[in-house]
Amino acid sequence: MVSGLASTGSGLDLGAARADRTAKADAWLRDLLGDADGVALVAVGGYGRGEMGPGSDLDVLMLHDGRPDVVQIADQVWYPIWDAGWKLDHSVRTVAEAVAIANSDMKAALGMLHARHIAGVPDLTARLREHAFGQWRARASKRLPQLHEMVRERAERLGEVAFLLEPDLKEARGGLRDVHALEAIAAAWVAAGPGPAVRAAYRRLIDVRDTLQDVSGRPTTRMVAQEQEAIAHTLGMADADELLRAVSEAARTVSYASDVTWRSVEGTLRRRPKAERKPVAEGVVEQDGEVVLARGIDPATDPTLVIRAAAAAAQVGLPLSPPTVELLAAKSPPMPIPWPAAAREAFVSLLGAGRAALVVFEALDQAGLMTRLIPEWESVRYRRQHNPMHRYTVDRHLVETAIEAAALTRTVARPDLLLLGALFHDIGKGADGDHSIAGAAIVPNIAARIGLNDRDTAALVAMVRHHLLLMQTATRRDLDDPATVATVAQAAGTPQVLELLHALTEADARATGMPMWDDWRARLVADLVRRAAASLAGEPIPQPEVVLPPAIVKLAERGELVVVSESSAGSSTVTVIAPDQPGLLWRSAGVLALHRLGVRAATATSVGPTAVTIFEVEPTYFADVEPARIQDDMRRAIEGGLDVAQKLARREASAATRKSIALPPARVMLPGGASDQSTVIEVRAHDRPGLLFTVTKVLAAEGLDVRAARVETLGAEVVDAFYVTDRGGRVLAPDRAESVRSAVEEALSVAPPRS
Repeated sequence: MVSGLASTGSGLDLGAARADRTAKADAWLRDLLGDADGVALVAVGGYGRGEMGPGSDLDVLMLHDGRPDVVQIADQVWYPIWDAGWKLDHSVRTVAEAVAIANSDMKAALGMLHARHIAGVPDLTARLREHAFGQWRARASKRLPQLHEMVRERAERLGEVAFLLEPDLKEARGGLRDVHALEAIAAAWVAAGPGPAVRAAYRRLIDVRDTLQDVSGRPTTRMVAQEQEAIAHTLGMADADELLRAVSEAARTVSYASDVTWRSVEGTLRRRPKAERKPVAEGVVEQDGEVVLARGIDPATDPTLVIRAAAAAAQVGLPLSPPTVELLAAKSPPMPIPWPAAAREAFVSLLGAGRAALVVFEALDQAGLMTRLIPEWESVRYRRQHNPMHRYTVDRHLVETAIEAAALTRTVARPDLLLLGALFHDIGKGADGDHSIAGAAIVPNIAARIGLNDRDTAALVAMVRHHLLLMQTATRRDLDDPATVATVAQAAGTPQVLELLHALTEADARATGMPMWDDWRARLVADLVRRAAASLAGEPIPQPEVVLPPAIVKLAERGELVVVSESSAGSSTVTVIAPDQPGLLWRSAGVLALHRLGVRAATATSVGPTAVTIFEVEPTYFADVEPARIQDDMRRAIEGGLDVAQKLARREASAATRKSIALPPARVMLPGGASDQSTVIEVRAHDRPGLLFTVTKVLAAEGLDVRAARVETLGAEVVDAFYVTDRGGRVLAPDRAESVRSAVEEALSVAPPRS
């Protein structure tokens, strides 16, 4: 008897451990069956493949020739297995019944493709395999499209192993199931089975699966974050990052092979006649829906051919033929340094092809050609990003950014630099320290290799160094402050770089994978660029002023409390009009929090003695913006009839129980030079209800006026900037600013109530 979750043991070859578990299970089942005649025990599925992990179940089929006491024979096998604590997936069938089930049940059909004889009458197992394989091949034209749809559905539902921080190694795209699908395709004699690279990737994934089950003590295939360090160390890896990178590489290998194979299947099943070879570009032609080398073309004589072929394929929206990629990888000589102009232009053409470039980039990457062309690519290849906003590894994010940038090439005067900047903007994430600074140090080597001149190299370096500048400044700084505009203009240096940074900012945000480019951010960035462009041109910087609609001005002139809301595509505003008085901002923030409205920005102005504060809000928990109720609560808060702090604490205490999670403490900073007119207090913290209320209440208690607030929520984190002065409108002295900073940080260090 064997244990269901037996330890693999450190240092033990995991493949040998799987074989040992399988052999022990086989021997046990043979003993349980004994010398019963007219029956056979058959392993199917993972057990049939001999891949028993620490958490695997037993997938067993009992075949019989019609003997009437087969149920009693089955019981003498099944009950000891259950008594031993095994999970058992079992059935009792004649060969005809088993084949009929496979005919109607895809899972059963796939399992029987790995049928393996354990005990009993070998002829029964042989007949099952003969009929199961024959039926699978005969119905391939119907079954393979069904299987392909299952593969696509799993990918859509579960994502990709290569890019998930907590991937399901079995079910997600690029996982073990996809290799099983490739084996099923091969069993249908429609396309070749998994090659050596896929087999190696499969062994890596199944080794990680076994270690995961051993470490966790659970029959799971989902690799959660808290177990990744232990898995890595058990496998002899340095840390979880190395583990994730290895898993990503294996999964990308599987995904690429899956895409190539399914293209082949579709072509075969359509039984299309062999297509003529149609010219695509110099030295390359289209054949059977793929780009291949023209007859007589020898890659060994032309180092630029690999890039030209890739660009040609992307520009016509076709994949490079896998044999062509292999030939280019095997025979292409090193590219001259600097690259010939034709190679550089072809590389830019490849980047400019948009979404069609993705399959070509993946082909180059899988063949090792990307790192051969751009050696720095190795440092970001398969590198995970531990930021929930990013859904891709660094290398794939760079390609996705270039794809997004391709749609923006008409907005800039130098589309080539935009595309290159998009591809390399995060290249510094493979180095230590600030990736923008590291990337700016790496890019000159790349630029020199591909043959850029000094002026274009300088522009590319500036793009990489400052690719976060516009987004961070627009969402975290007061655009009305001349110092903000001056800082951006100085960093950009030229109108051309500013224009390129604007397009790169949008492409980067769109490629991140979360709604990082919405109407609000687009509007803020465009406004900042407009002002910085005026500064660079030596023109007066457009002076922003809060232009209030006439209806709001009339309401403000009455000097009464009024709350007005307005919604448009992608944004909602709540305007609070009230007689100016200390504490108005924090009370307003608290009331909005009570109404489950997150604040993204706040702008304060006045009409005579009346304060007008415009909040850009984002409803949470499907909340509605109800100005009448907000106004009623605001009146009560101002008059003292509503204790906002107590109300927020009660709501937090009554919320669903939260597990205690380790979070870094809130950090409050004083970014020097951010403004000449105000003291800027920047808050970085984990988001929570009432955070803006807490901060603004402290600022009010310190006797400060908040001139403007920039609030940005990134996933579960916030980065908020508050522009404050003393009541006389003056910038705070350094020691006073430090005292306020400390007070805000202390207030945020108090954990909110938990149930």
